[in-house]
Amino acid sequence: MNAAAPSPAPVGEPAMSVRDLNVAYDRKMVLWDVGFDLPGGTLAAMVGPNGAGKSTVLKAALGLVPSASGQVRFFGLPLERARRRVAYVPQRESVDWDFPVNALDVVAMGLYRQVGWCLPLTKRHRDRAMEALVRVGLADLARRQIGQLSGGQQQRVFLARALVQDADLYLMDEPFAGVDAATERAIVDVLRALRAEGRTVLCVHHDLDTVTAYFDHCLLLNMRVIAAGPVARVFQPDHLRRTFGDRWRLLEDTVVRFGEEAVTSGRS
Repeated sequence: MNAAAPSPAPVGEPAMSVRDLNVAYDRKMVLWDVGFDLPGGTLAAMVGPNGAGKSTVLKAALGLVPSASGQVRFFGLPLERARRRVAYVPQRESVDWDFPVNALDVVAMGLYRQVGWCLPLTKRHRDRAMEALVRVGLADLARRQIGQLSGGQQQRVFLARALVQDADLYLMDEPFAGVDAATERAIVDVLRALRAEGRTVLCVHHDLDTVTAYFDHCLLLNMRVIAAGPVARVFQPDHLRRTFGDRWRLLEDTVVRFGEEAVTSGRS
């Protein structure tokens, strides 16, 4: 990471603002009038059923898929003016892991926006990439071909590639999906460290059991925003019932328990 101090949005101020976002695939609407503010300095989870449009929100905000209408601002600026302050961690399944590069090379790719695609990486750049691998606990695998890494190790490499960008806002698409317990703990530790530095993280997240333990802010989505705000206020049975519909019955006992714990924690 750079030695220079970051310049994140003040805690409580929007690091990301979405207004009236509509997205359609093959003329079928997948996001309807999505709008929310993501406060700076928070760890936020975007939660919803399969097909709710969670990944699409991130991709549309970053211009990776076209939107029919809407406006997205990062730190009050359009993406073109704030791109260097935003890092993206896509789903692991979206990558060709047979590509003949090692873990250090993948992490260093996060620097090309700063270095330029046609210029060679210097020792200083490679040192920064190695520092990011140290931070996710993979320094000893820096020279390992990415296809030879486990799923959890590949996810950590992706996280390191985002860290090396020294961003103020991290958008992560299911960073905990399919990882082992050790990797999950390592990722949580990194996310908490980012928050302690004043940075902001938004994760697409599928494990309802860990929302209250890992995150302080929550966005419930099912094609449109159902609720958004502090976990203790949003992660409640009535909001979750509206988000998951009939599927809520299979989840209710677990989530009610964790929701009650969140409320108790919020009052203590």
